[in-house]
Amino acid sequence: MDQGSPPPCDGIGIVDFLQGKNYFITGATGFLGKALVEKMLRGIPDVGKLFLLIKGKDKEATMKRLKSEIINAEVFKILKAIHGSSYEAFMMSKLVPVCGDVCSANLGIDADTTNEIAKEIDVIINSAAKTTWDTRYDVAINVNTKGPARVLEFGKKCKKLRLFLHVSSAYVNGTRQGVFFEKPFCLELRTARRDTITSKAQEISVPFLDIDAEIKLASVAVESIDRNADRIMRELGMERARIHGWCSTYEMTKAMGEMLIDSMRSSIPTVIIRPSLIESTYREPFPGWIQGYKVPILAAYGQCQLPGFVGDPDTIADTVPMDMVVNATLTALAKHGIDGKPELHVYHVATSVANPHSFKDAFNYAYDYFSSSPLLDSKGKKIAIRPMKFLASMDSFTDFIKNEVAQRSGLTPDDNVYMSDPKRYLRMQLACFKTVHRFMRIANLYKAYMFYKGRFDVTNTKRLIEDMSIEERKRFDFDIESINWEHYIKSVHIPGVRKHLLRQPPAAKL
Repeated sequence: MDQGSPPPCDGIGIVDFLQGKNYFITGATGFLGKALVEKMLRGIPDVGKLFLLIKGKDKEATMKRLKSEIINAEVFKILKAIHGSSYEAFMMSKLVPVCGDVCSANLGIDADTTNEIAKEIDVIINSAAKTTWDTRYDVAINVNTKGPARVLEFGKKCKKLRLFLHVSSAYVNGTRQGVFFEKPFCLELRTARRDTITSKAQEISVPFLDIDAEIKLASVAVESIDRNADRIMRELGMERARIHGWCSTYEMTKAMGEMLIDSMRSSIPTVIIRPSLIESTYREPFPGWIQGYKVPILAAYGQCQLPGFVGDPDTIADTVPMDMVVNATLTALAKHGIDGKPELHVYHVATSVANPHSFKDAFNYAYDYFSSSPLLDSKGKKIAIRPMKFLASMDSFTDFIKNEVAQRSGLTPDDNVYMSDPKRYLRMQLACFKTVHRFMRIANLYKAYMFYKGRFDVTNTKRLIEDMSIEERKRFDFDIESINWEHYIKSVHIPGVRKHLLRQPPAAKL
């Protein structure tokens, strides 16, 4: 990023503020939450206690999850090397598991525990979320909309609270075209959502959004459904999002969460971090670390499962490495924790304006990587791929993927299988149908982003960097303009996905 004037000698005072403080963190077992906890323990000398809200049936179950999902997680291997045999003792001295969840009143925390920890907490970081784009509407509202409100209410019981930080998403800005500024949503102006975000974004006409009515709708709907509740509630959420100008249930419910925070925060200093699509780490704690249970599209492409996809190849792929999101979060936290002003500040951690790259670029880099370092199939053979084919519509993608799946299965129009073995033919047809249906669902979820024309301004985020000292910029780097996308995708991200998600060893280059 353009650094502007020389950095101030003293900088923001990130470490000075963060050390010695006690933190209450939700979502600590998730991708972002783990990375955040890791950086705090590794990068902040003398950090205080981290109270981690972890869902479990009792304290014993919560402690078990702390050990298995956090202390034993691979992302902490640098910390483990630093502390050696005293690693677990160090972690247990810093991490305090709190049994509860964001879906319950008072976060499911009993009165005695509330009274005990409310006296100690200086900062709250809420990163708990349901991030699947088409999550059931009732579940998404409970976690993404009502969850932040419950965490904020809990924060009001913490007498020492210096700051409330909420992790949202840049995509709460909706489906319009143009540049979105880093401004909060305002509950009173939620009828159109236009001036609350940016004067440069294309305005769209959307119906009045009543959050209470949406909450009631989800509740009544789930109570009235006897069969196929999961499918119906997923479809309801996506439909409500489209009606109100969002691409997905996730975005809409996260946006409503922001609105509730702004209306409820009173005089609590508040920060909202809006990252774009978070990918593997760039440098910290080591390059390429990623966590998840779904295979990314780039990996599916490398497996030759998805040789074509619906979308505009020139659409900007707004992705950002995880460690840069973590560093921006901690920097903003310190900045406004020190200021202590009863204001709400918003930061985009995104690349579409400051350092854009297209889907065409990303898949070209992926093609180069997989051509020289192919993935292996179930039999250990190298998988050959071809350049990604972009389809302009769902109809063309449907025809393409049906033909691809049929050819691979051997189910062609002139096949004699039906005459010789009708049962086998029907089994093949059913398998093909399921495969096509799976790819159609993926395409329907992604298509809005593959044609997305919104851009995320990062003026506030740039100013954070300008306020940092040279040393702080080294220790808490989130200069998104420094990302070399070809290097990142080919040498960091895909190798990371290969190792941590696909569990395949690095391939010898052809």
